[in-house]
Amino acid sequence: MAKYVLVADNSLIFTFRDFPLLDFLPSAPKAAVPGTIYKFLRGKYPKTFPDGQLLHAPYSIRKLEATLLKKHPKEEIAVTDIANAHRFIDHGTEIIGVSTMDPLGIGPLTMSYAAIFGGDFYAWVRAEWESLIAQLNRLRQGKRAKLVVGGPGVWEFTILREDFERLNIDYAVQGETDDVLNELFEQIISGSIDKSMFKVGYNTFDANFRMSEIHDEKFIARTSYGAYPKLEQISTIVHPSTKSMVEIMRGCGVGCDFCEVTLRPLRYYTLEMIKKEIEVNVNEGGATKAWLHSDEFFGYRHGPFFVPNEEALVDLMQAVMSVKGIETSNPTHGRISIPAGYPELVKKLSGVMRTGPKNWVGIQTGLETGSEELARKHMPAKTLPLKIGVDGSWQEIVWSGVQELTRYYWRPAFTVQVGQEGETDEDNWDTVALINRLSNSYVEGRPFEFTVTPMLNVPLGRIKGKQLNRSMLNPSMLAVYYASYRHLAKMATRNAGMESKGNPAAKMAISSVINLGGYAMMKFIEGMAKKGGVDIERAKVWGIGNKSRLESITEVMNA
Repeated sequence: MAKYVLVADNSLIFTFRDFPLLDFLPSAPKAAVPGTIYKFLRGKYPKTFPDGQLLHAPYSIRKLEATLLKKHPKEEIAVTDIANAHRFIDHGTEIIGVSTMDPLGIGPLTMSYAAIFGGDFYAWVRAEWESLIAQLNRLRQGKRAKLVVGGPGVWEFTILREDFERLNIDYAVQGETDDVLNELFEQIISGSIDKSMFKVGYNTFDANFRMSEIHDEKFIARTSYGAYPKLEQISTIVHPSTKSMVEIMRGCGVGCDFCEVTLRPLRYYTLEMIKKEIEVNVNEGGATKAWLHSDEFFGYRHGPFFVPNEEALVDLMQAVMSVKGIETSNPTHGRISIPAGYPELVKKLSGVMRTGPKNWVGIQTGLETGSEELARKHMPAKTLPLKIGVDGSWQEIVWSGVQELTRYYWRPAFTVQVGQEGETDEDNWDTVALINRLSNSYVEGRPFEFTVTPMLNVPLGRIKGKQLNRSMLNPSMLAVYYASYRHLAKMATRNAGMESKGNPAAKMAISSVINLGGYAMMKFIEGMAKKGGVDIERAKVWGIGNKSRLESITEVMNA
């Protein structure tokens, strides 16, 4: 039994066959994805030690564990899952800590699916969460253990406050707590929160990212905005993380007006810290791949105006690849402007990372729009150090970036948004044009490699009122969805077999499900778009016949 029990729901613990984009599957409504298919694609059950503790656990939980171990013996701490939680929770348990990403299923992608499929709020991610919480509440019934939740998904409880009460959660914690976690847990246990360290309530932001504070006895946050752990106060993990995730930095600083991450201060992990965490994943977890988490990989130790620090990035990747046992590595997020403006950097990094036809590097990238106006308005620093108008249009910069990434075997996973403030139909058709142009472009005889996932900006009032339906998507928005899923179906057909993992039978089954799923989703969106007034033939070809200035120049150079 344990004093502190740390858990997460199955949507964060399973690896979803290690197939690109399948991690987003829990965002789909239960009504749209049958349980047998969902559980098959979720993959094998995570490995555990004989006592029921997880061999691999979500990175966020591993960071909490590492901090607790600074002050408490390992016997007092358990990192487990829904199937084994009963082995650790008893009358001596004080805190059950739960890390969450999208507990109530109101994240951007989940809401997008809800609107597409007719307003069903009940996604798989919510089903997994509620199953976990119900089990934990049964296990702690009649005991003193406090149920405390934290992580990026806490904001959802500030929107749907009634669900927080219904789930019988004691506290929600907002913000980074690496430096104060032990004190926080002790204060929760004693029932006396030190108001000089913490405030009772939560931080919220309006549409212009002005912060306000709401008093709420169930929520705990740092005493003031800007209170974050310093680099030396952040513990390195001591046991393996799910998918061998490690952190290389915190914060971003780019300043997109729809992203809260940009408000966090930048802190860069040292190479020694990064290698130490990778070694834990290799030596104890059997990892051969290092996933490098940041909100902006190319911003690692960047220079003025986000000029990439080429030496620091190359040193970083050389350090990562030098860890004995590591065969491949993969950053999680990065901007498209850097490969566009610094192709030699991508070439150098690719050499270190040993990319090639059998070793593609995936990177999540916020494309967000094909519109020049929206790009300038909402994310003016997204292209830095390149400048829209000076170094090409937004579309030209994106096109060039994908060209260079494809050339060196990197595959960006784009997100695009519809429903942004000030958006027009023309803006959305610009996005359709960009997707189509990229989808029909080639470099060195190979098609551009990328995925694109559309998301809907859902007003908070709609979420609170649970008034989601397809009427939220006008024809130009539906055209973006159609162009996106049409390309995704093409990518699934081209790459499902190559990217599937497992024995031959499993690979064939996974590939078939993904192929059929991609095609079925595309046809579903096509039917919905037709009913919504979209000119499908126009959506198929819009933007293809009009080559950009950069494309024309590149063709001449390559001739």
